[in-house]
Amino acid sequence: MSIALASRPANADEKNEDFAAVGAGAAVLLDGAGVAGADTGCVHGVAWFSSTLGALLLRTITARPDAPLADCLAGALAEVRYLHSGTCDVGHPASPTSTVVAIRVHEGTVEYLALGDSTVVLAERGGKCTAVTDRRLDDVGRELRRSMDALPTGSAEHVAALAEFRTALTGLRNRPGGFWIAGPDPEAARHALTGSVPLASLASVSLLSDGATRLVDRFALVSWAGVVNLLGSAGPDALIRLVRAAESQDPVGKRWPRGKSRDDATALHWSFA
Repeated sequence: MSIALASRPANADEKNEDFAAVGAGAAVLLDGAGVAGADTGCVHGVAWFSSTLGALLLRTITARPDAPLADCLAGALAEVRYLHSGTCDVGHPASPTSTVVAIRVHEGTVEYLALGDSTVVLAERGGKCTAVTDRRLDDVGRELRRSMDALPTGSAEHVAALAEFRTALTGLRNRPGGFWIAGPDPEAARHALTGSVPLASLASVSLLSDGATRLVDRFALVSWAGVVNLLGSAGPDALIRLVRAAESQDPVGKRWPRGKSRDDATALHWSFA
């Protein structure tokens, strides 16, 4: 087995709100969600939330190998809530949140969990690739973002539309008919996508934040199999360099409408070969 990991902030002078880590037989990747400069009710910030939750989740899924991943996530969320409930308003509608993807290798099985729009890519030994992504955020946001996507990314009009879009999404967060994401309420963990596959059937598993999956699901420049091949041959940093190159070709989102011209990007590739 071998593991490779790379992570870059959207811009060199900004904090990276992604988090990824590997432990004994397990790996986690989180993509923190928040609005820069906006009131969140939290004195710590989005990066603190994603890294603290990620560290606690990794500890839990390795220490409790027989516990379902969703239970482990619920427990970690409860711990994070406790850690900052005395200093922060955990009931604030814009309290920091995060996507979560996680895998655990245990007794010949690879278990996976996905909550929010980060991705787990399961690459079989025969070449087939299956991407597991929680698309509920995309589903509820598609109509809401239509007017925003018609505007140049980064323009004053786009910034205003993005703020309206995020406010609308906040009202749909962690409720039926909306979408689910890791935040102050541990109950969100019960809505994660989970599953398992035999370890012997897999060549690799990859964990990707949505900033790293843009080549596939936003730019349509490569397939999931292409991403896996690149990760295996050149490594996660090469994938992120290609993402940055594509973003630079379309800085205002004319070809590929998007909320952010550049995004934090993280990729973790675990090869079983």
